[in-house]
Amino acid sequence: MLEVNKDNFEVEVLNYTEKPVFVDYWGDKCQKCIELMPDVHKLEEKYGDKIKFCSLNTSQNRRLAIAQKVLGLPTMIMYVNGEKAETLTPDKINTVEDIENMIKKFCE
Repeated sequence: MLEVNKDNFEVEVLNYTEKPVFVDYWGDKCQKCIELMPDVHKLEEKYGDKIKFCSLNTSQNRRLAIAQKVLGLPTMIMYVNGEKAETLTPDKINTVEDIENMIKKFCE
């Protein structure tokens, strides 16, 4: 999974147009983020040919997360042609299936 930060976010996410970009916003102290991470990596193995997978550590990129209106963790955002197409907020993420269902919408 590509680690994005303030230096490469624009190039890797906002200016990327070849396929949808999934960004996993997580933090060092977010237990649910850490628990979900192995399963999210498995989703990359399953859907990586159709979707670009990135991860952003909000502990190290707080301003960027705030600029993207990430207010809680974990948050998953799908970008299409640099625009937010769908956002999964912590209240909508109970299991990895919730994340996979969002990803499937962008695989057609």
